[in-house]
Amino acid sequence: MPKPLNILLITTDQQHYSTLGVLNDKIRTPNLDRLCREGMRFERAYCPSPVCTPSRGSIITGLYPSHHGAWTIGVKLPENVPTIGERLVRAGYKTGLIGKAHFQPLASTAECPSLEAHPTLRDLDFWRSFRDQWYGFQHVELARNHADENLVGQHYAIWLEEHGLADWKEYFQPVAGDKSRMAPTTLADHPYWVRRDRSWKLPQELHYTHWTGERSLAYLDERAKDGAPFFLWTSFHDPHPPYAISEPWASMYDPADMVPGALVPGEHDKNPPHFRMTQEVSPDFRAWHKPFEAHGCDSHLYPVDELKKDMAVYYGMMSFLDEEIGRLLDRLDELGMTENTLVVFATDHGHFLGQHGLVAKGPFHYEDMLRIPMIVRQPGTVPAGVVSDALQSLVDFTPTVLDATGLGNQAASLQGVSQYGVWTGKEERKRDFILCENRHNPGMPHLISYVNDRYKITVYKEGPHGEIFDLEEDPAEIDNLWNEPQLAGLRQGLTHEMLQGLMRSEPMKMPRVAQA
Repeated sequence: MPKPLNILLITTDQQHYSTLGVLNDKIRTPNLDRLCREGMRFERAYCPSPVCTPSRGSIITGLYPSHHGAWTIGVKLPENVPTIGERLVRAGYKTGLIGKAHFQPLASTAECPSLEAHPTLRDLDFWRSFRDQWYGFQHVELARNHADENLVGQHYAIWLEEHGLADWKEYFQPVAGDKSRMAPTTLADHPYWVRRDRSWKLPQELHYTHWTGERSLAYLDERAKDGAPFFLWTSFHDPHPPYAISEPWASMYDPADMVPGALVPGEHDKNPPHFRMTQEVSPDFRAWHKPFEAHGCDSHLYPVDELKKDMAVYYGMMSFLDEEIGRLLDRLDELGMTENTLVVFATDHGHFLGQHGLVAKGPFHYEDMLRIPMIVRQPGTVPAGVVSDALQSLVDFTPTVLDATGLGNQAASLQGVSQYGVWTGKEERKRDFILCENRHNPGMPHLISYVNDRYKITVYKEGPHGEIFDLEEDPAEIDNLWNEPQLAGLRQGLTHEMLQGLMRSEPMKMPRVAQA
């Protein structure tokens, strides 16, 4: 009798789709390149939302953010929404999440209690004794911070203490009211990601990227001992800003060699007004900052020399986590698990490094933000060395894994589709459109994009504006066709397609069992 299939999901956070060595000779990712050679890489994979919590919620639920409930960051993913982990546990799997979760907000209220908020983040006794199954994960080891943010704590801080770093707080930003000796390394009146020194003094062997890899290896070792089938999500935090990392990674790339994206003069002339506003010194986005700041709705004017330095660190972050991914792949080999493990690599959403004059995520649905790197490997089942242009979405992960593990009959109520036939080379494609939701405040910004094989259309909740890009003739998305009079038929047709796509994606939570 064949052994049950293991699932290893490896994700990064906010990775631009171009940051793979197989696509970009300026970055070194030998282990991800190996994964490409041994598996299938998808050229047209997309996120269901270009911010963390909604997209991560879609990965584990198979639902779009408007249906799983965590419609933006700062919103809790409801704990009663069924997840892939819960389904696999019922089928006899052991499940684990190591690294970043970001399922819950940075504030905890009576209505929406959060484990990912202060003071719980730094209540290490709480985390030492935490044994609850959480969103379907029986085993969790968490860290909420990026770089030296004061959100550090949870299992990562416990590990730091166990590895001799009793003064770990000194390497991170102080919490409000904390009497820490460390002065903030942020700079006033600068974007949140800017640091005085991009070379972080924390030794690489104590960095959370290494911790995520190390603890994932330990999890694999435990499963090798007990022989249980597993679903492990190894969730790396980088290359998400702030741009600070340990040596040698901080100095691995020369900023002078970096080639960031840039604004094409006049490209925002036909775009909605908020695109042009990002190129102003002090744009007025007050109407959109209600009740909380709308991410990316600010000036994106930023010195090119500083952007090159940021980009060099961003690349260093990728090379560091690539090394850890290599250790995971090697351990699967050593434990004899490679042939029986479906490895899926992806990120939660993309990033801007100067493209279109932008340097932060926000209501800008370019390919840089929506398109993601994605690689799948299962030796003997997934064809090796294949590059596919079949449309993929992170919302498809749960139904695909259910199909791969023989539980496809549990996917009827999901919005994603099983891509397992595509992954195994038995089908050319399973979907003909992509939906990407971005609701960041109750009012605006609120937008949705529909992507087919050739075109992308973006519609806003308020106002007459929108975008249409011909991804075949204009892959850089410079010429917005929304208001072209001679293309009114195209706009009408794409709008009709989008509405039908939304209808086709409606979940059928209950079956019809009778005439009436």
